Amino acid sequence: MWRFYRLATSPSVSRSRTLLSTQSRRWATSVTPHSSAANPAEAEALKCLELGTVKLEEGDVAAAKTLYQRSVEIRRNASSLFNLGVTHYHLKEFDEAIASWQESIVLQPSSPDAHTNLASAYIMSPVARPDLALKHLNIAATLSPDDPEIAFNLAAVLEATGKLEEALEQYQRSKDRGVERAAMHVRNVSAKIVGRRMKEAAELEDAKKSSEP
Repeated sequence: MWRFYRLATSPSVSRSRTLLSTQSRRWATSVTPHSSAANPAEAEALKCLELGTVKLEEGDVAAAKTLYQRSVEIRRNASSLFNLGVTHYHLKEFDEAIASWQESIVLQPSSPDAHTNLASAYIMSPVARPDLALKHLNIAATLSPDDPEIAFNLAAVLEATGKLEEALEQYQRSKDRGVERAAMHVRNVSAKIVGRRMKEAAELEDAKKSSEP
């Protein structure tokens, strides 16, 4: 079972996040620093982005999506594409969410939250791609090595794919940096590792006995 800790929002505009576990509702509210409200098109794109965020906070995801799409049509930038991806995700339009976040990453490759969101979409898609989720979570962890939530998400996928030692390391990093729920997973994965090693030792012993004359 996948246990993603949160769906993140773009740090290029604000370091706010949406926790999947708690349904916290915070999203990006502005465009990139290079935008200018003096330009009518820029002002309209910004207005649509901000109105979309209001609708998203009100729980009207469909209306937010329409406004974000309009913002993207006027000016494609990382933050508008990022928020459009958030609405696609909440509407379970995972292919569209992936496409939006992929383009957002092209425009702003240094966003760890965009990589984390993309990983979440790859996991939640009807045909899960844990290999691609791991790829983007590893990138996110490289971009933000002290982020305990990224470490938790990375650990969850590593555990689900059987990479228990690596998962334990990431759960421990998450725990050490303040994610309390990671402590339970540290214990569980440690027990799994011990159990697997005991099983491997027993199988090796059985193989030795069967090979004896």
